[in-house]
Amino acid sequence: MTSPDTARLAGRNAVVTGAGRGIGAAIAVELADRGALVAVTDVDLEAARGTLGRIEERGGHGIALGCDVTDAVSISLAATEAEEALGSLTTWVSNAGVSTMARFGDITRDQWQYVFDVNAMGVFLCGQEASRRFEGGGVIVNVASMAGKQGRVPFLAHYVASKFAVVGLTQAMAYELAPRGIRVNAVCPGFVATSMQEREVEWEAKLRGIDHEAVRGLMIGETPLGRLETPEDVAVVVGFLCDDDSRFITGEAVAVNGGAYMD
Repeated sequence: MTSPDTARLAGRNAVVTGAGRGIGAAIAVELADRGALVAVTDVDLEAARGTLGRIEERGGHGIALGCDVTDAVSISLAATEAEEALGSLTTWVSNAGVSTMARFGDITRDQWQYVFDVNAMGVFLCGQEASRRFEGGGVIVNVASMAGKQGRVPFLAHYVASKFAVVGLTQAMAYELAPRGIRVNAVCPGFVATSMQEREVEWEAKLRGIDHEAVRGLMIGETPLGRLETPEDVAVVVGFLCDDDSRFITGEAVAVNGGAYMD
């Protein structure tokens, strides 16, 4: 909750996409706890309202908005509503993401397009919108993945490719937007315990022919710190990257994975 000691983002107005649940919800709550006014956006407006409720229970403030990150018009409308409600935007976290799972040879064009539309095109469109809105600098954080740093991931070739795209795009954005005082970084989570991971555990268990707990055991076994990651583990790093303490960091893809992949 916000206090004089923790209100490091007071005066900041932030947009978080895909913030109805999981990592996005944790990020929205974290930024609000640090004093930011937060536009909680999600393609599922009711989920976004649920996250806003959590923020308000903790003494924070913001607005809940529907937003489809594959649609430039939807993004622009959400940004306009956020500015009208909160003031000029200074911070944008592109978190919305999806996955499907299949063996490489079985991935369809439709699956590939779906994953790229949300994970890569969504980050691109949101980054463009944020950069147009920022006045006098700002911060963009893109949520990538451990899978955006190494492709040794089963049944997720299209997801891996989309997250590699996010890491590369983050660097290109950071380089080009730096003269305008806009910093751009990414975070790369590992095995995060979310509803999205629950679906992936179910899919992977079927593909491997093992049970769910065995899949979770593999994930924990590959994580030196010995547990599944929480959304809050990611959110605190995003909070840091939005804070002035990270004022000379840009173009980075920060690993937040308990050591599951080290670079």
